[in-house]
Amino acid sequence: MLPLPRLLSAAALLTAFTAAAQNVPPPATPFHMTGNIYLPNKLPATDARVAALKVPTGFTVTKFAEGLDMPRMLAVMPNGDLYVSNRVKGTITLVRDANHDGKAEVMRQVAQKPHLHGVALQGNKLYISAIREVYVADVLPDGNLGELKELYHDLPDAGQHANRVLRFGPDGKLYLSVGSTCNACDEDNPENATILQLNTDGSGRQVMARGLRNTIGFDWHPATKELFGMDHGIDWLGDEDQQEELNQIKPGAGYGWPSIIADGKHYPANKPKSGESYEAFDAKNQRPLLLYKAHSAPLGLVFNRAAQFPKEYQNDAFVTMHGSWNRAQPSGYKLVRVHFNAQGQPERFEDFITGFLVDNDKSEFGRPCGLVQAPDGSLLMGDDDNGVIYRVAYTGGGKKKS
Repeated sequence: MLPLPRLLSAAALLTAFTAAAQNVPPPATPFHMTGNIYLPNKLPATDARVAALKVPTGFTVTKFAEGLDMPRMLAVMPNGDLYVSNRVKGTITLVRDANHDGKAEVMRQVAQKPHLHGVALQGNKLYISAIREVYVADVLPDGNLGELKELYHDLPDAGQHANRVLRFGPDGKLYLSVGSTCNACDEDNPENATILQLNTDGSGRQVMARGLRNTIGFDWHPATKELFGMDHGIDWLGDEDQQEELNQIKPGAGYGWPSIIADGKHYPANKPKSGESYEAFDAKNQRPLLLYKAHSAPLGLVFNRAAQFPKEYQNDAFVTMHGSWNRAQPSGYKLVRVHFNAQGQPERFEDFITGFLVDNDKSEFGRPCGLVQAPDGSLLMGDDDNGVIYRVAYTGGGKKKS
């Protein structure tokens, strides 16, 4: 018999968290925090379970690599070499499919420093973010890395969100997401809850966008070159709030956190720090373009730039939903597609890979995490719970349909 899923009451959790919480309002504030914790039981990613995953007709999901220890963020070279971070051990691992059969044979650790997480490639250099540091290393001909050279060492402290992520923009600049230190609070450091633009020589940085609680997945539309990102909603507002946000991230813009959330809701525990009314503050900030089910935890966002997938997927985005913990019934645990119209604007979310939740949602065998598009057009998707990297490809004759 399977063990019962782990479920704790909101009262028990609030009692445990009150002493450390940074966002609990004073008693006079007319505001109520609520929520649940529900963690499905973890099961192994057996071949039978993977074969039962649901995908659109014509697509396949196979194991590209397994036996990895908590693979988080991914970056891929033009030759297909994959670099994978492990935030707990602070390692970077080379994963290589030497014979190009769709399954990796080489998994070799090539770097280690505390808290390594974000990875981004430009030419033959790999850029890696930790909590307060950004490093760069040469990619050697054999796939190993040269010495990790420190570019930055004074990024903001981590607090609740320590998972810095890196991407290169169309302008050749390096962009770094710095999450908030808390669930909801007024930050003292203006670089927290932002996306920063960095110089690759370490000579300086600036805030590109602010008021973003924790935007781990972001990418640029292939045609319009506009930046889009998925921001994590505030916890402890109930099962259906705060929904996750898909934002178009504009230079110099603000996104409202923590005072304005989702589609313009006022968050009473954090009035605008400027002293403005909620309405005035809201008018100066950007609203999300789409919302997604609360607590799904989006982690990776990648636009489809290749021709392997059918034409109707061109310039659409894919988002890994890592999976909830702060709700009575789980959400996420899937890969979703974001359909963009011809004008480059998002229209809707659609399920793309489902089935990681099993046993009537009491158990799971995968938590989608890092995401990258390989040179052959397939998607490589990490699962940091079971140590698997999946390959998602279009073959034209799939047997499953979602």
